[in-house]
Amino acid sequence: MFAGLGSEQPSRLTLYTDALIIRGLIRTRQHRITDILNSADEPYLVLEEVTTEEFGSRASAERADYAQVNLDAVLFAVSDTEVDPVAELRTPKSAEKAIISIPPFKLSGSIHVLPGRDMREALQELQGKFLPLTDVTYWSDTVGEPRTSVHVVAFNHRRAQIMAPHKEVDPWAGLGTGGATEGGSTEGGAAGETPTGDSWTQGDPGTTSGW
Repeated sequence: MFAGLGSEQPSRLTLYTDALIIRGLIRTRQHRITDILNSADEPYLVLEEVTTEEFGSRASAERADYAQVNLDAVLFAVSDTEVDPVAELRTPKSAEKAIISIPPFKLSGSIHVLPGRDMREALQELQGKFLPLTDVTYWSDTVGEPRTSVHVVAFNHRRAQIMAPHKEVDPWAGLGTGGATEGGSTEGGAAGETPTGDSWTQGDPGTTSGW
């Protein structure tokens, strides 16, 4: 409610689709990137001063004064301006490490879920067209986009697979010279021994993203 008050202000966005990077300016009364996307009255945004690039293309970026962008085609969005949380909008949330698979991209960061739930229940209650992810690194090996770190993105819930908690696994572990040895043990640990270390990191349940 409070985020929409005030006059329209320009905000620069970068929108990623499965083929394009679209940069432009939007005039809005909203402050947070999730509010900009979720409060749109139409299933599209109209941007100004737009540049569009294709992944892997050596062609020059296309430029236009205005462009209409279909929100269903947007995988995730990044704001060029960081916004402090609005105190009146704060809802207690728990930050949980997650990987968002949204081909051809992967995003690693913290999702914000209601506290006091196990992860299965928390994910069932996670709702919204575009959801916030904070302390984010995103990349795409498929289209050659390098790892980029930003404070917050809003990702398209309908296009995403959310994996939380997560642990990176080496698919080649245990193969070759470091594989099974006599007695069924593997190099670096006994048979049946699992790696040590947390597979996920839980945030402070008393904190909130404000996004």
